[in-house]
Amino acid sequence: MKKINYIKFSLDLIMAVLFVLFFNKNVLGGLTFHEIAGLGFAAAYFTHIFLNWKWVKNVTMKLFDRKLSWKVRGSYALNLLLLITMSFIIISGILISRVVFPNINIGNESWFKVTHISISFLVLALIGIHVGLHWQWVVNIWQKMWKYKPKKAWLAHPARVAAVLILLFGVYEMKSIGFINRLASSGSIIGIGSSQEMEKGGKGAVMGGHGDFDSDSANSGEFQASTGEMPSRTDGQDTFQPPSGERPDNFEGKMGGDHGEGGGSNVFSVIATYTGIMAVFVVVTYYLKKLTNRKRKGKKTKDIGQKQPAAGQ
Repeated sequence: MKKINYIKFSLDLIMAVLFVLFFNKNVLGGLTFHEIAGLGFAAAYFTHIFLNWKWVKNVTMKLFDRKLSWKVRGSYALNLLLLITMSFIIISGILISRVVFPNINIGNESWFKVTHISISFLVLALIGIHVGLHWQWVVNIWQKMWKYKPKKAWLAHPARVAAVLILLFGVYEMKSIGFINRLASSGSIIGIGSSQEMEKGGKGAVMGGHGDFDSDSANSGEFQASTGEMPSRTDGQDTFQPPSGERPDNFEGKMGGDHGEGGGSNVFSVIATYTGIMAVFVVVTYYLKKLTNRKRKGKKTKDIGQKQPAAGQ
């Protein structure tokens, strides 16, 4: 096994853990960790592309070749979409930075904030699909790292049971955070759905998805997690006002710490929640791919059988 594969695997694992941690800005020191680790994640992501540059270059050169399989084309399209969305998250994160780049001032900062978070939920799903398509590679690397290869005969049934349990857990977490509404908000940004859906999903993503509210505000009904809506004031004033010296922000309040900095959010809980959601897409993609390959293999076997002459002919 080439050492480069171990490097790729380790890098991908670090990126996965970091990305799910970004969904709560109260973990590991708050916004400071969020922004600094975000820059580290950006460096790791573009390193990931560099390590796979040979594949990117070869497929790009053959993209208009009719012999190129649709499987490769689909994988290329998925990676291109990941590149676009991930680049937007990184750039928008820099534009709305409060710690690392506090002097950057842009117009319509609230739009960048909502979009930054909404697109993150879309990327979470895309990463899950990407991992699902390459899950066998992940398993092979893991087995060779530990020099352990179990017999498939007894592993098949426990693996299916584990997949079902992961799906149930992931779907439960999706429902608990209103993932579908937040995913719909990212669809509104790229032209799918209404502006009203974006308003609901986007605001819900900001307040709920990134840990910018505490249990007291959630219990008092200030944040409606079921609909992803934020409460509105009747006196014509914004619900939350930023402290003196900070950039104005209409969507991020002082709940859950000083604008998400600090806080006592449990790291393992955050990892479990968003890894569980990602795992739903991994499992579904993996088994859909497995089913498609099985049907394709069965069709090829049938075609070969039809072409072979019968005995005695």
